[in-house]
This record gives sequence, structure tokens and C-alpha cells, in this order.
Amino acid sequence: MAVVERLIWQIETDLHTDLSLTSLSERCAVNVHHMCRIFQLATGMSIMSYARARRLSKAARAVAHGQDNIIAISLDAGYGSHEAFTRAFAHCFGITPSALRSHRSITTLDLMEPFEMNKDMIVPVAAPRLEERGALRVVGLGIDCAFGNTGAIPALWQAFNARENEVENAVPGALYGVCCMGDGAGNFRYIAGVEAKGSTSGMEHIDIPAHRYAVFTHSGHISDFAKTVYTIWNKALPDAGLNSAQAPDFERYDHRFDGRTGRGEVEIWIPIVS
Repeated sequence: MAVVERLIWQIETDLHTDLSLTSLSERCAVNVHHMCRIFQLATGMSIMSYARARRLSKAARAVAHGQDNIIAISLDAGYGSHEAFTRAFAHCFGITPSALRSHRSITTLDLMEPFEMNKDMIVPVAAPRLEERGALRVVGLGIDCAFGNTGAIPALWQAFNARENEVENAVPGALYGVCCMGDGAGNFRYIAGVEAKGSTSGMEHIDIPAHRYAVFTHSGHISDFAKTVYTIWNKALPDAGLNSAQAPDFERYDHRFDGRTGRGEVEIWIPIVS
């Protein structure tokens, strides 16, 4: 069972309890950073946002069907007061619990159903090689992203490619796409750049410390890259018995990748817990 499937099962089994990231990571045998990252990649949501939406969706059904009084339903959904429950409910669905009870229909509500893993996103990925990598600095252009919304990254690469020759003291041979400064909500900074020995005015840089990595390879067209990344985090990495470390991970584009056609091989370097 993939990590996301185990995680969804744990959430659905104990939806009525006060879930925490720590307890979920222990039950799923995966560290918190890895767990948050793969869940966001799979669903476009943070774990706690999903759990909150699932609780409120169950509560909406109970309210509309006249089950128990609203105070009892709010307590069962994990809210300490009727007021807090009403605010959260109205923010989520655009209607108060009392108004929904009078209306007695959930057909217009955007309820969160239990997430099912997208099996079409799982593709063959070869086992990784393990490699020690010294520290490096990547200089380039960056953008704020979320794991569920990375549509601006191709345009960022176009912008950097047009300015690559501006990078001072660049190390030739490869380009790097770095994911860094991530948080538990699934937000991160993506930097498209090149290794360099210094800094360049008008560009940003990220210093990546020495680390041990699991190095995976994506082969084929770059349009299928998201499937490879999805498979790495949800299946290939745990299948290899590896946990990611809380450090920047990056893509490495060298001579094996043709940026004009979008075809070739790209390496994905995931820092791992030793």
C-alpha cells in the first residue's frame, strides 16, 4: 500500500479523534516532512485541511439529515463551541448550520469525499542509486509555488534560459531546479538556475548543504515528469525503504536532456535520512 493510501486510511479511521501530524507519521512509518510532501503532491491540500474538510462534510450530512442537535454535531466534529463550528462551517460551505438544517439538502454543497489515490499517476520508476553530494550554490530565478499548483514553473525556466549567460562564475555542465523553503501547508520556493561559485546581481541563490541522496531518473518527455515525481514520493521512495530529509531536493538537467524537444533524462535528487 502506498504511503498516501495508508495515510488516508488512518485519517478516515480516526476522523473523530484529535489527529496530529506526529501521530499520523508514527502510524504510517514515515517522517512528517515526507508525509506532508507526498500528501500535498497527491491531493493539492495539506493533511490538516483535508481532515478538517472531511469532518465538516460529515457534519453537513448530519445537520441536513436532522441527526442530533447542532451542538452535539459540532462537538463530534472537534469544535469546542457552537460559535467556532458555525464560523468554520459557513466559511467552508457559504451557509450556516442552522440554515442548512432548515433547507435539509446538501445537493448544493461542495463536500469533501474520501480521497482515492490516482492509480493512473503511478508509472514504472527504476530503483534509485544512493550518492553523497557535496555542498553547492545554485544561482537563478525563483518563484513561490504550492505542490498542487506548479503551472508557473515552465515560464520561469523560459525566463532563466534567456538570462543564463548573466550568471557570474557559473559551473558548466548542468542546470538545476531546486525545491526549497517548504512548509507543512505545501508551499515552497522553486529556483531555476545553474551552479555558481558566487552570487549575481538581480538573481537569487540557494546554498544546498552536503547530503546523502536517493537519485531517481525520469526518462521520456518532460510532460510526464509530474507522474515520475508522484510515483517517487508515493511509491518508489518508500518501496526502497527510504525516508526523505528536511532539506532542498532538486532536478538536474545535463547533456542527456534536450530542452528544445523536452525529451531525454532528468535526475531527481531527494535528500534522505541516513
